[in-house]
Amino acid sequence: MTDPETLSVTIVDGYVDEPAHFGVPPYISTYPRYAAGALVDAGVPREKITYHTIDGLRDEPDRWRDVDEADLMIYLGGMTVPGKYVGGTPAEPDEVRKLAWTASGTSLMGGPVKFGVGDENAGGTETERQDLDFDFVAKGDVEAAVFDLVESGLEGFSNRMRDVDEVSRWAQEGAFIVEQHPNHPEYLIAELETSRGCAYRCSFCTEPLYGNPTFRPPPSVVGEVDALSDLGVRHFRIGRQADILAYGGDGEAPNPDALRSLYGGIREVAPDLETLHLDNMNPITIVEWPEKSREGIRIIAEHNTPGDTAAFGLESADPLVQEENNLNVTAEECFEAVKIVNEEAGWRPGGPRDPRPSEGASGAAASAGEDAPTRLPKLLPGINLLHGLKGEREETYERNLEFLHRVYDEGYMLRRVNIRQVMSFDGTEMSETGAEIANEHKKLFKSYKRQVREEIDNPMLARVAPLGTVLPDVHLEYHQDGKTFGRQLGTYPLLVGIPGERPLGETTDVAVVDHGYRSVTGVPYPLDLNEASMDELTTIPGIGSSTAGDIVVNRPYESISEAEFGGEVDLEGFATARPLERAD
Repeated sequence: MTDPETLSVTIVDGYVDEPAHFGVPPYISTYPRYAAGALVDAGVPREKITYHTIDGLRDEPDRWRDVDEADLMIYLGGMTVPGKYVGGTPAEPDEVRKLAWTASGTSLMGGPVKFGVGDENAGGTETERQDLDFDFVAKGDVEAAVFDLVESGLEGFSNRMRDVDEVSRWAQEGAFIVEQHPNHPEYLIAELETSRGCAYRCSFCTEPLYGNPTFRPPPSVVGEVDALSDLGVRHFRIGRQADILAYGGDGEAPNPDALRSLYGGIREVAPDLETLHLDNMNPITIVEWPEKSREGIRIIAEHNTPGDTAAFGLESADPLVQEENNLNVTAEECFEAVKIVNEEAGWRPGGPRDPRPSEGASGAAASAGEDAPTRLPKLLPGINLLHGLKGEREETYERNLEFLHRVYDEGYMLRRVNIRQVMSFDGTEMSETGAEIANEHKKLFKSYKRQVREEIDNPMLARVAPLGTVLPDVHLEYHQDGKTFGRQLGTYPLLVGIPGERPLGETTDVAVVDHGYRSVTGVPYPLDLNEASMDELTTIPGIGSSTAGDIVVNRPYESISEAEFGGEVDLEGFATARPLERAD
């Protein structure tokens, strides 16, 4: 019998991306935190638990020693929706096999990888269940498997699901693992679980495989946030649920009181948080229970931070595809839900309908008022469109475009449009169809996607983030083509390109000066005219190279007014002039 107090354990995070769960850096998913908590609860000392991301192993090969020498090596990963990532690269199947081959001790694999493995994380692919040469694969909850495996002396476990008491305990006890994440503490956002499972059964989705919705009560989630906040985490996303509005209810109808307890409790234990965002919101909930939904949306918008996105799973605006795939919302219903979220939460801090006081407040509230810089709206819908589903035809693409054009033409805002091709997993209805339709329509899909980017994404982005919009705390991530690119922490953050190569790893406030399809160009805010480069000045709307040259030649300035010139440019919306220090 192996004594838990003597066990050395290495957790490897290969990253996860599920319909209602995200864990690619700068996100950290619930899986490694819960697994660490289960280990501690089973008697393993914290100091005997080591955590690595797959990128950490790639960057520093010496870390593989921890994989080799651990008594127990736990791999956590799996991608059940296609995606492209900036902050990290999910583990490939060959890398996962190498982990199993390297581990001298017992090896356990878990997470959404249990649903299947594909050759790549891309749409239009089929998957199959594989053990990838691990000793054990957790077909239930991996954290429950971890606990039971340790208690059994590494002999085995049953494939069971954990209960609410266990997850409440493990979420808090495992919070310490965030300190071993390479992004901790400044550039790390913790994914929070409020519920699992779904009341609906869409043909392609793996979330129903978790069963009907079950909820963690507010004190459970709030206690986890309290523990994470004590460890320096300042960024949170309530992303692990199929529908945030259904939280604390019967799985379908909204429960505003539960949302008030959840959000109010988080704000109470983490008053200095910098990001509080969410992910999924079911549009059918808004349509079926409009008044309770409006109340719930208002509660969220009063407590969250700007730039939040409620992902709507429309999936298809084609009635035939909706019927063939058990999709629960029509295009007309989704449009009504878009309208309601815009009405209740589409306001900007300091603008109309801001419920906070504009005077005598602190933090972000203190900036409210007519002179406050423009911020992103508090909460907007995002639309998910999925292609390759049963019944898809050319008309499907036309109907999707019609829906998006209607939203734009009637003046509403979408934070983003997510267009993907289906991935097929055993246990879902799409396993019968696989990737056949997606592959047949790849050429059509490509041209349609480009059309959405040009006709919808670009003008919509200009509406959501008009010129001069300020994006605080943009984290600078990489250089490309003489520019520095970065993002804020949050749900579906905008990619921001800044002229010049600035030091990576730093943060800066940025003002938007131009729009791409899914990204913006910005300049540091406020831009100091006495220090700004020619490239930065010429990105400001209305300033050409000649005017930028005049600004540079005539420096220094004591104030913006000294740099006045002919034209329609409002420099005060983008720049300042910091007086030069003079010697005594």
